[in-house]
Amino acid sequence: MEKKQLLYSGKAKSLYQTDDDHLLVAEFRDDTTAFDGEKKAQLENKGAVNHAISNYLMQKLEQAGVATHFVRSVSATESVVKKLKMLPVECVVRNIATGSLCRRLGVQDGLTLAPPMFEFFYKNDELHDPLINRDHAVHFGWATADQCDQMQTLSLKVNEILRGVFSDAGLVLVDAKYEFGLSGDELVLGDEISPDSCRIWDALTQESLDKDRFRQDMGEVIDKYQEVAVRLGIDLVVS
Repeated sequence: MEKKQLLYSGKAKSLYQTDDDHLLVAEFRDDTTAFDGEKKAQLENKGAVNHAISNYLMQKLEQAGVATHFVRSVSATESVVKKLKMLPVECVVRNIATGSLCRRLGVQDGLTLAPPMFEFFYKNDELHDPLINRDHAVHFGWATADQCDQMQTLSLKVNEILRGVFSDAGLVLVDAKYEFGLSGDELVLGDEISPDSCRIWDALTQESLDKDRFRQDMGEVIDKYQEVAVRLGIDLVVS
């Protein structure tokens, strides 16, 4: 399969066309952003580490019956993925209250959410990805009612599976963002699952091992990302 011209370049990943109309090459870059791109940095090996973690977790989900865009890895930072028509809706599942939820509602930071809480957000950087409900998505054509129902069901299923995977590694999945797209008529999990898109804490100390380290200038960002990978049992290929 031949990698061709650049199709799309996001904040941390690039997508390339291939000689197969149904497949793309996704490249994970070292670019790091926060606050809708207002804070930026280059962090060495971030692309390779996130690529390895995301691919590992996508394969775990595939084994559990969740359809994902992942096809195969082709290098330390690149994978072949299914070409999806992405829906402009972010699905967030929260197991512990922290971050924007606490700021919005004034609830206690660290509060366990049982059952997990599900939220929709409209994917739009200019509007700072606002919180929306199911009616917003349907009325403005961002997703159908059936797609909203499927995204919620799938997000909660993914959350249940990944909580177990992280727990076995001595980690806590605090919350995570999932994005879905269409492959024909099938709703498929896309984007990535990594410390960039999840909050992950050490199960004993509650130390942050995710992108909050970059947001809050804690330092050791990639060291902690690598720790997540090692605990998951992933063999990393980094420079």
